[in-house]
Amino acid sequence: MKKSLLFVALAVVAQLANAQQDPQFTNWMFDRVSFNPAASGMVKRHCISLFHRDQWDGFDRDPKTYMFNYNGYLPGSLPIGLGATFYTEVLGQEKNNIFRVSPSYHYSLPGGNMISGGLSLGYASKTFGKDWVYIDPDDSAIPLKGASQGKFDLGLGLMFYKDTKYYAGVSATHLTAAELDKLNVQMARHYYFMGGYNYDINADFKLRSNLLLKSDFSAKPAFDVNINALWREMVWGGLSYRPGDAIAPMLGFQKCLAPAQKGRTSFAQCFMLGYSYDITTSQIKDYSAGSHEIFVTYCFNISQMPIKSRHGNPRFL
Repeated sequence: MKKSLLFVALAVVAQLANAQQDPQFTNWMFDRVSFNPAASGMVKRHCISLFHRDQWDGFDRDPKTYMFNYNGYLPGSLPIGLGATFYTEVLGQEKNNIFRVSPSYHYSLPGGNMISGGLSLGYASKTFGKDWVYIDPDDSAIPLKGASQGKFDLGLGLMFYKDTKYYAGVSATHLTAAELDKLNVQMARHYYFMGGYNYDINADFKLRSNLLLKSDFSAKPAFDVNINALWREMVWGGLSYRPGDAIAPMLGFQKCLAPAQKGRTSFAQCFMLGYSYDITTSQIKDYSAGSHEIFVTYCFNISQMPIKSRHGNPRFL
C-alpha cells in the first residue's frame, strides 16, 4: 500500500512539473527516429523495431511503455527518408498515445559526410483513468474520470553524419505546445542534442560511444552517456549512465544473412535483439527493483542487380 501511495505521489509531481514528458528509453541510440525525424533514412535499409520498457519494477502500476518504429528510405532518385512511430505509455491513471510520420531529406557533403533535415507530423493524446478518488469534486481544474483529449503534434530535426562512423543532431518535439484544455494539461516542448562516434579497435572489436542531452527548459537538463563494445559485428555489451537516475548495463546480439538472389533481385536481412537493466540510483532506489527494457529490430533491403550490356558481332550472324 505504501509503495502504491508513493508511486501515485511521484506520478502527480512528475505530471505537474513536466505536463507532457516524452518516454525514456535506455536503448535510445537504436531508436533515434522517434525524437529526431532527420534520423529517418540514415541507414539505407528498411527497419522495423519494437520496444518495451517496464520502469521502476516493484511499484504497483509502474510505468510501462510500448513503441513501434519504422525507419527507411523511399525508392527513387531523391535521397528521401521516411519514419513512422507509434507509442503508448501507461503511467498509473494516465495513458499517453502518440503517432508520428517523419519524412526527411539527405544532402551529400564533401568527404563522404551527409546532412539531413526532417519534419514529424502526428497526433498526441492523453487519457485519465476512472479508478481514482476526487479530493474536491467541485474543483473545475480536476478533469473528469475517463476524460480524454488529443491534438496535432509537430517536431523538427537536423542530423550531420558519416555512414556508421559518427553522427550529431539536434531536434525538438511538441513544438505546437498544444493545450489539452479538457484535461487542464499543457504539453511542453522538448529539446534534444545527440552525438556518437564509433572507434575501430581492431578487426574484431568496435567501441561505440553515444551522448544524449534532453531538456524542456523548465528543469535541469538530463544527460545519458553510453559506451558499448561490438564484437565481430555480432555481439555487444556496454553501460549507460544517467546522473541522478540510473546505471544501466546492456547487451545485445545481431545477425545479418548473406543476400539471397533471385533473378535480378537481391534480398538482404538483418536481425537485432537488445536488453538493458536500469539500476536505480535516485531517491526511490529503496523502493524500486530497477527497470527492464528490451527491443527487437528486423531490417531488410531489396535491390535490383545491374543489367550487363552485351554487344553482338555481325561476323557471327
